[in-house]
Amino acid sequence: MAKLYYGTTTAPISIDDRLLAHVKVVVATKLRRGESFTLSWVHGADEPVGRSTIWLQPSIPLRFVFDSEQPETLDQNLLKRMANDANSSRGLSLDIEIDEPVAVANPVRSKARTLARAA
Repeated sequence: MAKLYYGTTTAPISIDDRLLAHVKVVVATKLRRGESFTLSWVHGADEPVGRSTIWLQPSIPLRFVFDSEQPETLDQNLLKRMANDANSSRGLSLDIEIDEPVAVANPVRSKARTLARAA
């Protein structure tokens, strides 16, 4: 589980690595534009029952910590959906299901294209 640290609190918000990778992109985009919004989630099994919401704004410290060393594969449709939610009066909610990334059909071919682009 990845962790999101917000403000000066030392207690992290635990979030699935793949979900937090998407949240990071949406949050960074909104905050870079100077746009504030809410982020909500249902408490985890190891926390008291309930739900929390925080107000995200550019002046409050924010840190993303991932368990995985490798970056997650991002789903563009999910990013669009999350960005739309963040732009709404409801705000961004982490109570969503995400699909697992689709495996690359031919890794050798993909690697060759990546190397060709890098050259």
